[in-house]
Amino acid sequence: MHSPAASDRIEPHVWRIAGVVILGMVMSILDTTIVNVALRTLGHDLHSTIAQIQWVVTGYLLALAAVIPVTGWAARRFGARRVYMTSLVLFTVGSGLCAVASTTTTLVLFRVLQGVGGGMIMPVGQLIMAQVAGPKRMGRVMAIVSMPAMLAPILGPVVGGAILQNLHWSWIFLVNLPVGLIAFMAAWRTIPHTESGHAGRLDVVGLALLSTASSALVYGLSQLGSNSDLTAPVVVWPTLAGVALGGAFCWHALRVEHPLLDVRLYANRVFGAASLTTFGLGAALFGAMILVPLYYQEVRHESVIATGLLTGPQGLGMLLVMPLSGRLTQRFGGGRVALAGVSILCLGTVPLALIGTHTSIVSISLVLVLRGIGIGFAFMPAMTAAFASLRPEQLSDATPQLNVLQRIGGAIGTAVLAVVLQRASGHAPSLAKLSNAFDDAYWWSLGIAVLSLIPCLVLLRAENPRARPEAAAASAEKGIAPLGA
Repeated sequence: MHSPAASDRIEPHVWRIAGVVILGMVMSILDTTIVNVALRTLGHDLHSTIAQIQWVVTGYLLALAAVIPVTGWAARRFGARRVYMTSLVLFTVGSGLCAVASTTTTLVLFRVLQGVGGGMIMPVGQLIMAQVAGPKRMGRVMAIVSMPAMLAPILGPVVGGAILQNLHWSWIFLVNLPVGLIAFMAAWRTIPHTESGHAGRLDVVGLALLSTASSALVYGLSQLGSNSDLTAPVVVWPTLAGVALGGAFCWHALRVEHPLLDVRLYANRVFGAASLTTFGLGAALFGAMILVPLYYQEVRHESVIATGLLTGPQGLGMLLVMPLSGRLTQRFGGGRVALAGVSILCLGTVPLALIGTHTSIVSISLVLVLRGIGIGFAFMPAMTAAFASLRPEQLSDATPQLNVLQRIGGAIGTAVLAVVLQRASGHAPSLAKLSNAFDDAYWWSLGIAVLSLIPCLVLLRAENPRARPEAAAASAEKGIAPLGA
């Protein structure tokens, strides 16, 4: 008989697989932020306006939103290993084509291809690790595997700025070619075949509804950031259409035998609360990420590379606590750790709402470290709690849903804070007025973080019965391991 310590030990082959998955995730997630700093250069070289060249980013986001929902079915139908390797090929080929694009139109089309591959890498990689690690070791492993998702928004601007200062913009995409090749070869040799459940027939109606809904919603929200009028048709109609089509998808998914995504998972109180926490944290994290770089560039007049480096302390805070958060989640449960993390995030946001034109950069950096600690203690415990509450065959449905919620939450947070900042700044006559506009935006960011406390409390309450012996026994009968097991 194995001792508890032995059964909780993570075998070397699990860490090898985790390394391969992390490599693919780093490549795909960095690309979501690395291009942002290059928009001005791309517009100049391709003779396009900002309104035209922004589709390089928007097209990629739309492709991500459209393809993520189908990854669960694809993993069940073709196997997670095969889908993961195919996604690496699509992303790498798309990167190479982007590097040789000569017009804005071709660059946008190639970015869409790149997004189709990139959209599958993250959820399929998480699915593979959830299957390989098992529920008992999931907290520690997922904390490490998901670090790229937390660090990429911080590292992307630094890497992009360094490339643009020293090389042609095409190297933003060319750097993916050797990494993609290495990741593919490593996946071929390392990732095992895993069972993801019976696929059934592809829910074509559900795919059309959900892909259109998510794309319309992301498009509407992306336009919100560039239109000061909240009632502009280009904002209102796509957003309303996205919400309506999303409701139609839920209605459809409850009435077919094999839906594209199993919305019945939300009947599981732990999964539902953890999902809402992930959504709120996506809005709090990615929304606020646009404010720090803009503050340093517009108020403090820092260079692109200096700005990227000055956002690094938040990533450092996450890096410090992410491995520890997995162990704490196993011991105390995702609800408690996530609640503590969001509370720290709220405390770390208050000082940013009070900064001025001459606030010490050291002080701002220390506050960003505190925010990073809060994010590190909040994000992965919530996601780990969601995974650990499900049966193995439900994981292929859960991973794409959590990724969609995280990305849509980030899009909503980004759009809201962009509009608040734009309206507050207007034509600010002085740096002091411009700094006050950033303060207003950070108060809104604090509000988003405070709202994230609500699902954390629900998650904490939902997890409590699982700690009781009778609940643990019931979970064992269903094949669900308690989170702290």
